Amino acid sequence: MPVQFRDYYETLGVSKTATEEEIRSAFRKLARKYHPDVAKDKKAAEEKFKEINEA
Repeated sequence: MPVQFRDYYETLGVSKTATEEEIRSAFRKLARKYHPDVAKDKKAAEEKFKEINEA
């Protein structure tokens, strides 16, 4: 069974030609939005936060 890889650029919402600063900015923005201590739906936010951290 082939392993499926996630497109981390898509996860962060940036283009593949994004600069390091654009990637960092996108990560920080999403991390704040989906942090389990801040989000209302804790379970969904926790899963999304894990995806963002993996990217």
